[in-house]
Amino acid sequence: MRISAKHIFWLTAFSIAMGFLETAVVVYLRVIYYPEGFKFPLAPIHPNVALTEFLREAATMIMLWGIGWLTGKTPVQRFAFFLYSFAVWDIFYYVFLYLLLGWPESLFTWDVLFLIPVTWVGPVLAPCLVAMTMIVFTGVVVWLSNNQFSIRMPRQTVRLWLAGCVIVIGSFIYDYLVFVQQHHGLSALWSPGKQAALFAEIAVYVPTYYPWWVFCIGEALFLWGIAKFYAFNAQAQTSKPYPKYYPFNNKRVSSVSETFADEWEGL
Repeated sequence: MRISAKHIFWLTAFSIAMGFLETAVVVYLRVIYYPEGFKFPLAPIHPNVALTEFLREAATMIMLWGIGWLTGKTPVQRFAFFLYSFAVWDIFYYVFLYLLLGWPESLFTWDVLFLIPVTWVGPVLAPCLVAMTMIVFTGVVVWLSNNQFSIRMPRQTVRLWLAGCVIVIGSFIYDYLVFVQQHHGLSALWSPGKQAALFAEIAVYVPTYYPWWVFCIGEALFLWGIAKFYAFNAQAQTSKPYPKYYPFNNKRVSSVSETFADEWEGL
């Protein structure tokens, strides 16, 4: 299926608008909890606010996935458009924060990225690089779709991306895990009796080191996966028929059972 510029325009517009909504919420929170400007350590927040924030982030992911699903017509396209929407949302979240609050001061300013199951932190540049990688992948999918390629997701790409995710997430939680190890030991992460102490420790945690070398390994795996994805589909165009053991299949079939087999068999 050909992807028109109109599809990309409205997907981008929606994602930018979502980025502004995210920024607006953070502006309100920072006025309440950080009236003198955001900085580490984190200010304690009411449990109800923490729960609301968690549910709001989950709702955001549902909306981003929903617009990706509606924009694409095949599993690969839907997945790519979800990543694209997520990436644009994330980048413009920082753009609007800078325009409204003058923050971050630089691309190397520390930020809290996530709090589940432990605290994720990293320089602003790191999630922005991941977002740019998502946009690159979407560009490859759009190009292949508009040039009538029958797109599939090779298992090697899936494995590379899964490994890349684990490594990149590891880079985000590394500094906090070192902090926990020094103060309570890593066993405190799953010890119910020490959860209250860990929560209190967040109020004094200040990140000090980001393992860029770890992040770069994960990012390299993402890019390698994209290269494998393109090479596989470019080669498969001239070597039909296709085997039926790749998880995402861009070809549409009539029966539900065949669709399931084509898209998920072999994982």
